[in-house]
Amino acid sequence: MEKERTLAAAGYTHRLATIEDIPSIIQLMQRAIVVNMKPFLSAAEIEAAKETMGVDRSLIIDGTYFLIESQTQDRRVLVGCGGWGKRRTLYGGDHSAGRNDSLSDPDTEAARIRAMYTDPDWVRRGVGSLLLQLGEQAAREAGFKTIELGSTKAGEPLYRARGYIETNRIVHVAANGADNLVITMRKVL
Repeated sequence: MEKERTLAAAGYTHRLATIEDIPSIIQLMQRAIVVNMKPFLSAAEIEAAKETMGVDRSLIIDGTYFLIESQTQDRRVLVGCGGWGKRRTLYGGDHSAGRNDSLSDPDTEAARIRAMYTDPDWVRRGVGSLLLQLGEQAAREAGFKTIELGSTKAGEPLYRARGYIETNRIVHVAANGADNLVITMRKVL
């Protein structure tokens, strides 16, 4: 009930993504990556990050990927997307190497916060926090006791503010030679 009041007070609604939403999700992701990461990463690092960022259809198929929408003057607009995963893949889109789509054991393994993006016109308006709230609650209801994520530099401040603790930093060297930093963070549910 608190979640619904929070969403309504902010003028947001949420729903689960469908395969038909993928073009809109991709458009939002591309815009968010380019604009929201500029204060944190160089142009080469943004290009490097694209190697591991993007749509993960398994989240949509599993029913664990949320869309946050808001009513503007005459229509509903997509302002954010993100979700949680019950699979072992920590981060990355369909195209990312090293995926492990086997199911995690809620008794011994962490759920994952995955593929969080906010439209640049809607940053710092609670969209990311709402996505985390939705994902954490759903993972808790599925029996998970911990949750973790792979963060970019741009996402790290939000996750820290929401109680996530850094456990690891991995630097991948992208095809363009630039570094792609992934910060693993964890939270007890």
